[in-house]
Amino acid sequence: MTNETLLRKLQRPDKRVRAVLDTDAYNEIDDQFAIAYMLKKTEVFDVQALTAAPFSNNRATDPGEGMKLSYDEIHKILALMDREDMKPRVFEGSMTYLPDEQTPVESPAAKELVRLSTAADNANPLYIIAIGAITNVASALLIDPTMADRCVIVWLGGNAHHWRDTGEFNMAQDVAAARVVFGSGAPVVQLPCMGVVSELRTTGPELKHWLSGKNNISDYLAENTITEADSYASGKAWSRVIWDVSAIAWFVNGDFVTESILPTPICEYDHKYSFDSTRHPYKIINSVDRDAIFTDLFNTLTE
Repeated sequence: MTNETLLRKLQRPDKRVRAVLDTDAYNEIDDQFAIAYMLKKTEVFDVQALTAAPFSNNRATDPGEGMKLSYDEIHKILALMDREDMKPRVFEGSMTYLPDEQTPVESPAAKELVRLSTAADNANPLYIIAIGAITNVASALLIDPTMADRCVIVWLGGNAHHWRDTGEFNMAQDVAAARVVFGSGAPVVQLPCMGVVSELRTTGPELKHWLSGKNNISDYLAENTITEADSYASGKAWSRVIWDVSAIAWFVNGDFVTESILPTPICEYDHKYSFDSTRHPYKIINSVDRDAIFTDLFNTLTE
C-alpha cells in the first residue's frame, strides 16, 4: 500500500461504513456504552459483527474466562436494546493472548474478521474498532496478512506519547498483538488512554440526570456505572472514565477530536514506546471535546 493510499484511508470517513466492534465488554462499565452508542448510530455504522476480546483481572481469572464473560455481556446489551437481530453476528474471540508475533490464535472472531475483510477494498474498507486487548485483530492479520490492505483499525489502547509508559490495560495485556498491528502496514487510528481520552469522565448526578428513567439500556448503563463506583468510593466524591466511547465518537463528528499523522510507534516489551521516523504513518488522537462527546452520547442513548 502506498503512503498516499494509506493517508487517504486514515481520513475520517464521510459516509456510512461497514464496521466491527471488538470489545472486552465485561472488563469494565464503559464498553457497554460504546456498544449501545454504535448500535444507535445507524446512520454512521453498518455493524457487521461484535466480537468478544480476552482480558484477565479481578473479574476474570484468565483471558479465556474474560472473553466468555464479555461474549455474554454483549448478548445482555443486545437484549436490553431489543436487538436480537444482532445475536447471530456475535463471535467468541481468543481464549489466550498471542504467544508470539508470528503465531495467530484461531478463534471464530479472527476468522470472521478475515471473512468480512474479503468483501472490502481500497474504496470501501472494513473498519475494525477495537476497545480491548487487540489479540483478535492481530490474529486475523497473521492468518491473512493481505487483510491489512482492506481494513482500517481504530484502537483505543496505549497511552499518549508524552505519558510515562505504555502500561495501559489494553496494550499491556498483549504487547505482541500491539506490535503485530502497528507493524502490519494497515491504516491505524490510535486513541490513547491516559493523557487523551482520559478526559471523558462522568459522575453519578450527571448519569442520573441524562440517562435514568429514559429506557432499558440507559437505565442499565447509569445503574451499572453508579453501582461500580459506589463499591470502591462509597462516601467519597467520584468520577468515572467512559473512554471507550471515543472510538465511536471519532466516526460521528470530526470536531470531537484533534489529531496528528505520525510514524507508527513501536510498543516495547518493557512498556515503553520507541520511535523510528522511517516507519509508515498512522493517525493519533491528541485531544477530545469532553462535553460535546457526552452531549451526543447521552442524547443518542435516550432517543
